[in-house]
Amino acid sequence: MVEVALVFAVFFVQGAAPVPDVNEPYYLGKAIHFWNSDWIRGDFFLKSADTHSVFYFTLGWLSRWLSPTALAWTGRLLTWVLLAWAWRRLSFAIVPRPWCSVLTAAVFVCLSEHCHMAGEWVLGGVEAKGFAYVLVLLGIEALVRNRWNRAWLLLGAAAAFHVLVGGWSVVAAGIAWLVLGKDRPALRSMWPALLGGFVLSLPGLLPSLLLHRGTDAAVVAAANQIYVYQRLAHHLDIQQIPAWFVFRFALLSALWLVICLLTPAQAASRRLRAFAAGTLVIVLAGLLLTPLAYLDRALGAALLRFYWYRLADVAIPLAAAFAAVEFITRELGRRSAGGKVWLVAAILLVAGHLGAHVARCVVPRPPPAYRLANPRSPHYAMHYRAWRRACDWIADSGEIPPEARFLTPRMNQTFKWYARRAEVANWKEIPQDATAIVEWRRRIRDLCAAGSKGPLPRGLDSLAERRAWRLRQAGAKYGTDYAITFTRPRLPLEAVYTNRVYTIYRLR
Repeated sequence: MVEVALVFAVFFVQGAAPVPDVNEPYYLGKAIHFWNSDWIRGDFFLKSADTHSVFYFTLGWLSRWLSPTALAWTGRLLTWVLLAWAWRRLSFAIVPRPWCSVLTAAVFVCLSEHCHMAGEWVLGGVEAKGFAYVLVLLGIEALVRNRWNRAWLLLGAAAAFHVLVGGWSVVAAGIAWLVLGKDRPALRSMWPALLGGFVLSLPGLLPSLLLHRGTDAAVVAAANQIYVYQRLAHHLDIQQIPAWFVFRFALLSALWLVICLLTPAQAASRRLRAFAAGTLVIVLAGLLLTPLAYLDRALGAALLRFYWYRLADVAIPLAAAFAAVEFITRELGRRSAGGKVWLVAAILLVAGHLGAHVARCVVPRPPPAYRLANPRSPHYAMHYRAWRRACDWIADSGEIPPEARFLTPRMNQTFKWYARRAEVANWKEIPQDATAIVEWRRRIRDLCAAGSKGPLPRGLDSLAERRAWRLRQAGAKYGTDYAITFTRPRLPLEAVYTNRVYTIYRLR
């Protein structure tokens, strides 16, 4: 239990950003609305199709008694406790020595933050994939212990919470089973568990499969291209992922392979390495699909939307952390001076990483979900406080009716969280079903590009840059009563609230 508590402390330091974190308004807003459809009634995003219903059902009921902030912290703490317990089990299955799980956890969080390629993470705000990764860790533990039937069931259950996290884990485990040769059970002995895992995955799989049911093929094709090449290209399209991110991930993969060559593998380590290698095969498949963007853009988007790089962003740092600690313990067992040097180096590395996170907790910063100002700007905190004052006035003054709908800055992520009012659209909250995705693009374009028919605009973040008649036009089109935007330049509209940075205008 002490080891689990220490691993939890590592995860807490890594993930304890101010509430709300970047994805918490998205997931927890949906979870609250799932249990209470009157919460921010009439919001376009909240009314869109649900794809993580198991997560919303499992956690959202607490919103009947907890505020959104309390719900976020409850979900975070629950996720981190479960992850710490699952990590300790996995670590002991691979490096069966006391306290090594704390070091492997610390190395993992350091590598996953600094060496990811496509933006995937495990520790952070509460969302569906956090609970899915708990089950994935338990599934990998079962796999390395050669308990494949249990692994298939756990990975199937992970897919119920997050179909892509669990689904790609099943694929990686399948590749591992293929390459392990004699070190594996017969396929016929696993059929009941494979079937059971599939049944367990259905609550997550079916909503995803039915998202586009009855939708015109042209709409689906357009939605896929918006999703892959415009809104989420930083996760899905290798050509739009920063080259430095690709390089550092490739470097970590190469270092992991070198460590594996230098460290003889026990049976458990071989199975983990086979699983991690399976995730690299998935990455390679995604890379091979990338040229489809030039041959058949619609087909390329239809295939690339499945996050081919997601699982490797977690599995390679995980495998590298265990391989590094295995190498260190092996050298220490041989009483090698090099083993002590590597141990000290690893401790200094993770101490520096976690120390930086502790420093950020000691010196509070505005929540990372606030994206209306550059976080490096000296005025960032001032903008955040002004945003909070404006949203709190909307929520608490009694001047704005609960059913009011707002035009909001495109890059805001927390308007509903603080103001508790509906909005027309924002950049972060893209729906999941094809019809709503196309409608979302239309709304973003109407708010930001004044009728442009080209790709999604990226430069116009302030509604104050629009002419007043266009804001009134958008207000009439979307049944919108108010707009919140920057105070400068001042617009010839009725201002119902203003502060140094933000002003709320009445549109009709």
